[in-house]
Amino acid sequence: MNPLYYEEIVRQALSEDIGFQDLTTEAIISETHCSVAEITAKAEGILAGLDIAKRAFMLLDEQMSFQAKVHDGERVFPGQVVAVIKGRTRALLGGERVALNLLQRLSGIATETNQAVECIKNFDCHIIDTRKTMPGLRGLDKYAVKMGGGYNHRFGLFDAILIKDNHIAAAGGITEAVNLVREKVGHMVKVEVETETLDQVDEALRTPVDIIMLDNMSTELMKQAVQCIDKKVLTEASGGITLDSLVQVASTGVDLISLGWLTHSVKALDLSLNIVGEKRDV
Repeated sequence: MNPLYYEEIVRQALSEDIGFQDLTTEAIISETHCSVAEITAKAEGILAGLDIAKRAFMLLDEQMSFQAKVHDGERVFPGQVVAVIKGRTRALLGGERVALNLLQRLSGIATETNQAVECIKNFDCHIIDTRKTMPGLRGLDKYAVKMGGGYNHRFGLFDAILIKDNHIAAAGGITEAVNLVREKVGHMVKVEVETETLDQVDEALRTPVDIIMLDNMSTELMKQAVQCIDKKVLTEASGGITLDSLVQVASTGVDLISLGWLTHSVKALDLSLNIVGEKRDV
């Protein structure tokens, strides 16, 4: 990920946490005191966000050494050291929480995504994310999905068309909504339309769309819809899909399965930072 994108996020997080000063650390630790610390995995999962964690420390101490022992997208296990950090102790302790918060969140997303991907690895189907991300962290959340083996849906409202039920209601129907969209956007913009019934699927097929979303359908209805669409356009399953139902949904023949819970209900991967070895002053 381009550091220009995430640097401001890290700066704001550090400013929020440290504020005017770190009262505890500055009262105990001298400005020249240096330490060695390790970030260790306490649970099995997929790592994501190491460069972002590194930036949290580097912004506080440009001379900080951050040696990653794994790469983003790799699996780690309890007790495994994922990074060794050397530098001023004040910077280590000042950046610890921000670095871990971001690293744990992104690794949690990557881990959940990987579980979903593994569930349907025998199907010609992709796991994709949604816009249900943490405000201000969408780019990081979506990066983590990719590290877990998933794919990104549109980044925001600006880079693709998704005609949802409320758009359809306001426009007076799927055909009307698609025609209005096609009049306004260029040929480079993909158009997707949400459907909930076979009648809507049939109507959508008669319009110039690229993707048809099968929203909150039963697996039996979804299978019928996929057969009706017959690979004329891409199909996306969405709504109420859980880890337990993924295989059943993938077996209907859909091309994509979107999962909001990858990013809106994150279980952070358990990681810790501990100062180890000798400490010295410079």
